[in-house]
Amino acid sequence: MSSEREPTKILRVIARLNMGGPALHVAYLTAGLRERGYDTTLVAGTLARGEDSMAFVAEGLHVDVVSIPELGREISPVRDLAATLRLAALIRRERPQILHTHTAKAGTVGRVAALLAGRARPPIVVHTFHGHVLYGYFGPLRSRFFRWLERWLARHTTVLVAVSPQVRDDLVALGVAPPEKFVVVRLGIELGERVGAGTNGRAETRRYLGIPPDRFAVGWVGRMTAVKRTDDVLDGFKRLLERGVGATLCLVGDGPDRPALERRAHELGIMRQTLFLGYQEDVGPLYAAFDALVLPSGNEGTPVSVIEALAAGTPVVATRVGGVPDVVRDGEDGFLVEPGASDELAQRLAQLAGDPDLRQRFGASGRARVLPRYAVDRLVDDVDRLYRALLSEAAGEKR
Repeated sequence: MSSEREPTKILRVIARLNMGGPALHVAYLTAGLRERGYDTTLVAGTLARGEDSMAFVAEGLHVDVVSIPELGREISPVRDLAATLRLAALIRRERPQILHTHTAKAGTVGRVAALLAGRARPPIVVHTFHGHVLYGYFGPLRSRFFRWLERWLARHTTVLVAVSPQVRDDLVALGVAPPEKFVVVRLGIELGERVGAGTNGRAETRRYLGIPPDRFAVGWVGRMTAVKRTDDVLDGFKRLLERGVGATLCLVGDGPDRPALERRAHELGIMRQTLFLGYQEDVGPLYAAFDALVLPSGNEGTPVSVIEALAAGTPVVATRVGGVPDVVRDGEDGFLVEPGASDELAQRLAQLAGDPDLRQRFGASGRARVLPRYAVDRLVDDVDRLYRALLSEAAGEKR
């Protein structure tokens, strides 16, 4: 956008700025587009109980956040209606040229609010799928309803964005919209700031955690919820120990399943080799301390923990779900296994544990690939290009 023109007004909506890729994505994108002549209002709701905030990333980038307290993760007809009405009022007041929603709840509330805004409805409506909740999260009836809802919302959306080709293909297969309605825009993350492999502090972090220099350290980073299949981390790690590998497991993050996981670690007899580290803002030194990252999720969009691990030169063993194969190349910078395959998970970890040269080769390959692929500048370029094309098309239609 030329600096001589009026800034293009964007209303960007996300359900909440919790730990994970979407919160990082919207913060970096909003700050980056500011330099391109876009005036963005970033709207976010409130965290669910027990969730960790990543609002500090937006604050550090001087991105102001407009709060709609009723907007959140949980489904609540009364609060969701209140959030929708408040957002419709904000649309009427701000009159954005583009409404861009991120994550499922914000996508629903935001796009219904746009319809309710009447004549103030933004001429361009964009929604980004950072993964989806259309299977693996709910029972069959609710999943069917949410698929119908997404199909209906898609008809009132200018463009749908998927964070990986696999997420797009999933959504097309589920009948959400035809492929031509989608564009793929991968995440953009300030990996240098978050991981900083140049001075990674591996030895110091290991001393702090009590992990001997020659011990194989397996890391997991995320929110402890059912879809992450954290039980499989423990089962796979138990099988790794049974193979005679001296190892430590580091679980970074928190969530509703944490008490049950701690009990499970006790039951499996692996609590002494397992560190529950809780939520950590500074993840860089932790990735550097790991010899491998494991991610056995049942469903994923684009997992930030995997991108960050590879950026730190740490190989990954993950499940072949969602956008994971777009990040991890099986046999090149990590290994992919099927969900629930705890024995194969342990086998791949044992292979890495026994071959330091393989770990180094995988780590170097992954780092070289992810740094440019998930750069913030590339994200901003992609979205700027998309917005320009949509604005040009809208201007042509008005003429």
